[in-house]
Amino acid sequence: MYAITGITGQVGGALARTLIAQQQAVRAVVRSAEKGAPWAAQGCEIALADMNDGNALRHAFEGARGVFVLLPPVFDPSPDFAESKRTIEALRVALSAARPERVVVLSTIGAQARESNLLTQLGLMETTLHTLPSPVAFLRAAWFYENAAWDVQPARESGTIASFLQPLDKPVPMVATEDIGRVAAQLLQETWDGARVVELEGPRRVTPNEIAAAFAQVLGQPVRAHGVPRESWEAQFRAQGMLNPLPRMRMLDGFNEGWIKFEAPIQAWRGRVTLQSVIQRLCERDQLA
Repeated sequence: MYAITGITGQVGGALARTLIAQQQAVRAVVRSAEKGAPWAAQGCEIALADMNDGNALRHAFEGARGVFVLLPPVFDPSPDFAESKRTIEALRVALSAARPERVVVLSTIGAQARESNLLTQLGLMETTLHTLPSPVAFLRAAWFYENAAWDVQPARESGTIASFLQPLDKPVPMVATEDIGRVAAQLLQETWDGARVVELEGPRRVTPNEIAAAFAQVLGQPVRAHGVPRESWEAQFRAQGMLNPLPRMRMLDGFNEGWIKFEAPIQAWRGRVTLQSVIQRLCERDQLA
């Protein structure tokens, strides 16, 4: 049986669907029975646990062959990342006590970066969970193709998409959540000792201009990308309600300046899903909404 946190999200859901298709037993770790109901209907066992409750998580993880954990996203963190540190500590306590046969942790490209930024939260998780008694794999995924969901309506309505990734012709490592889920399922069923790092990106790197071109092809209309000036980021993020936009800004700087990158790019695993297919799916979903 494989216990999955974050199953109601894109990556956790993709992982669960992969395991179910392989006729593997899945335990959905959710905050409420309501959130677990769709997965119970597919034959999953349900375990109720808040991600900050180490004792509840321990019960959710006990008896599992493998556990998949991810850090709930905190896009506007405290300066000391206190929110994520509480969750990381709860996971450490729970996994150390439950001792599953193996653990797969969703991490990120650039988790090893020394510059503080939004992704530092994942680096903190790697450091804390590195010494678990169970074998642990840190799955460092590239920028999600699915982040382009924010661009669907602007592309459709105005023919433009705003890009914080710059310059617009710079290729960026990206990957589909479907591929992350598939690779996580593979890792959960492998055997290894100690801690390992797996870095994952899509079939090829893509530029913001290519994202605009993919929208243009899917929508059948001209779409272009334009760069959001760096000097306007803070005001724009604060207008959206952020109290501490600096970590997000530094993350974007890291991609643009090149210090958020894979630690061993030559050894990175490659996904199968293309940008075009993800943009197609995002546009179809938006049209049905």
